[in-house]
Formats: sequence, C-alpha cells, structure tokens
Amino acid sequence: MAFSLIFTEEARANLRELERDRGLAKRLKAVRKTLAYLEANPRHSSLQTHEYKSLAGPGGKKVFEAYAEQKTPAAFRVFWHYGPGREQLTIVAITRHP
Repeated sequence: MAFSLIFTEEARANLRELERDRGLAKRLKAVRKTLAYLEANPRHSSLQTHEYKSLAGPGGKKVFEAYAEQKTPAAFRVFWHYGPGREQLTIVAITRHP
C-alpha cells in the first residue's frame, strides 16, 4: 500500500533548511530516501520505525520516529503519524536526533 505524505509547517521549514545548507547535502539525500521509504512502506526495516512516546499527534495519535541516518553524530530523524485520511502520513518534523 502506498501512502501520500502531508507535511506540517514545521516539517516543511525543516526540509527547506536542509535544502538551503549545501553542507548538509548528504543528510538531505538520506532524508529524501527516508521519505520515499515512508511513502512505499512505513514499516521498511531500514527505517527502524518505532513509536516516539514523548510526543502525541492530534487527538492523541501515536507519533513514530524513522531513522534517516544511523551511527552518525546528530543523525537526522523523521517524526510522523498516520492520517489524517486513509493511506496518508503526516510528517511532523525532520530534525536531528533528540
């Protein structure tokens, strides 16, 4: 099942910031790959998707964390939740590992 991605304003701003900083080109590539995997299969094994319990989505929806990078200092993560509609994912934030 393919999903369409919806971005919050924060996630859009995070992505624009990555796109503007040429020094983060490698990380931008990793984030884009992660977004493509999320569209195709949010449970793809390389994403290491798991619930992020410190955050809740609208109406208490579970928020998940997907890895864009691994074994990297300040590795980027993509935070998302299911919805608002069927076959949709909302990207909440794209940020360095907290």
